[in-house]
Amino acid sequence: MKRKLVPIATIVVMLAIPALASGTLTEVGSVGLPFGTPSPMGPTGHTGATGKKTGATGKKGKGGKKKKTGGKTTTGKTGSTGSTGTGGTTGTTGTSGTTAPAAPVASCPGAPCEVVSETTGMQVKVGASNAPMTIPRNGVIVAWTIHLSAPTPSQIAYFNQHEGGPAEAGIAILKLNKALDYTLVAQSPLIPLQPYFGGTAQFALANTIPVQKGERVALTVPTWAPALAINLGNTTSWRASRPKNTCTSSTEASTQTSQTTAGATVQYACLYQTARLLYTATLISTP
Repeated sequence: MKRKLVPIATIVVMLAIPALASGTLTEVGSVGLPFGTPSPMGPTGHTGATGKKTGATGKKGKGGKKKKTGGKTTTGKTGSTGSTGTGGTTGTTGTSGTTAPAAPVASCPGAPCEVVSETTGMQVKVGASNAPMTIPRNGVIVAWTIHLSAPTPSQIAYFNQHEGGPAEAGIAILKLNKALDYTLVAQSPLIPLQPYFGGTAQFALANTIPVQKGERVALTVPTWAPALAINLGNTTSWRASRPKNTCTSSTEASTQTSQTTAGATVQYACLYQTARLLYTATLISTP
């Protein structure tokens, strides 16, 4: 997998500040993804014990006694060689560790080619992990990462024409008010994405974003982004900042609903199952 890193001097500078250098580095939302923190792998099985010692070598037979024959001395027959000892048994081979499941891959250029379009989206479930984009502790967001597929030129031209322009995205920090209502607390600058198609890109923030435990990290896509994995299990789902009763409307998918006004509260009414938004955020917690 191709991985492009936008200059991360910001992270280095942040780690040089004593108050932050002692904090914990966490990749929010990285569970099961091939970037951020590594996906867990099963433990390697123990090596089987070595077999027991080789059996003892059989004793040599005794030589025959000498005897005289008519003044001459003759040598008796040589005794038979002892039997060879039995070999030790071979130790049992250890059990191999379990292989981690394959990581999700963004849709496109294969069919169907599906993308995130004109909305703010937030992953709300990945397997047994509920609300995986929740900030686990107070700190600052210093960077964010996105995995992008490589659409064909004709696909790019189509989405540019029908989804408001060239692909771009940024992250949003949300605070849950009640039920499905979220308030926009902060957001990063938008980044043009096409130069990074076909790989994973990490963007350091020139101005880091202070966050509080319990807030959520969302992905704002005012146009479109090929950062959507599809056909996953029913335990994988994300929500969009779209009004209810419009979730399956093709018209709504091409209507601007991204949450970009600071302090505004929007309902994330649309739930999309079997799909995952491929993004994470790098958090440095404050002591």
